[in-house]
Formats: sequence, C-alpha cells, structure tokens
Amino acid sequence: MVGRRQSGRQGRDTDDGGITERVVKISRVSKVHKGGRHLSFSALVVVGDGEGRVGLGLGKALAVPDAVRKGGVNARKNMIKVPLTGSTIPHEIVVRYGAAEVMLRPAPPGTGVIAGGSVRAVVELAGVKDITTKARRSTNPINCVKATFKGLSMLRDVETELAKRKQLVESPPPPRRQSRQSQRRR
Repeated sequence: MVGRRQSGRQGRDTDDGGITERVVKISRVSKVHKGGRHLSFSALVVVGDGEGRVGLGLGKALAVPDAVRKGGVNARKNMIKVPLTGSTIPHEIVVRYGAAEVMLRPAPPGTGVIAGGSVRAVVELAGVKDITTKARRSTNPINCVKATFKGLSMLRDVETELAKRKQLVESPPPPRRQSRQSQRRR
C-alpha cells in the first residue's frame, strides 16, 4: 500500500494502476462463546479509477488492517464499468437494496457531487463529477453503498440502447413455430 493518507474516517490508498481505495465503514463484531467474547472486524471498501470503473467489497478478519485489505481485494474483483455522459450519468434512476432506497439524478456541469457520505464514496470513485443523489428510508451505509452500486450497474448509455432497439425493429425476429394444438384446430 503506497501513499496512505487518512482524511477523517475515510482512508485513501492509490496503487500502480491508478485505483483509489476508500474505506466506507468499519464494524466491530462481537460473538459470545462459552469462554467469553470473540471480537472480529468487517470493513466495507470501495475502489475506483475515477474514469468510470468502480467496485465494492466487504472484508472480514480478526484485525482491522486485514479486513480492509480483504475488502480491497474483493472490491477489485467486483469492478463494473459505469457509462458516463460527460461528467454526469446518462439518466435518472431509483434503486432499492434491502430497506435502503437511493435516487441518482444527472446534474448540469458545475453542480458537483451532492450526496451523503456512503453514496458520495461510490459516485466520486466512479468518476462522476456532477450528480444529485438522495438516500431515502434506511441510511445504513452498507445498504446505501450496495444500492448505489446496483444503480450504477443498471445505467445504460442512451445511444447504445437506441442502436440496439433500432436493430431489433429493422430485423424482426423469425416467425414463431405454431404449436401442435393450434395446428390440430385447423
């Protein structure tokens, strides 16, 4: 881990590939056994290159650094490509994950990122510069991050979708085979 810098609760880390890592939440988990309490930690980590690729991972370990490292590895495995239109997203979307509901809305250039802490981490690392968001219902950081990630993965580029639909209209699917029942009726 090169160039570790702490800014409040969110840690950042940049490696050779230009991927930035941000710790969104660290939880201490306690499990009670016959011999006493057993402590472990879980860390929610978001990684992104700031150019449309972002991933999230949850790491669990007996120590915080190990949990963060595992979360970073899992996040790099789960990276997705986010379609960007200039410095914003192509269209509005409302997504639910668990009890959390997140609204992502494109904004004109110069607006900046208007988002809460957990949603902001995902959107900034994805490379979105202008966006308006709102987290409704539950504001649990893990569910908000997962809802945001799900929403970004559901975004579609307008031109690509229009081309696909146009292609479907120009070349309709082959005619359906008739079932044996409909053939018998004749």
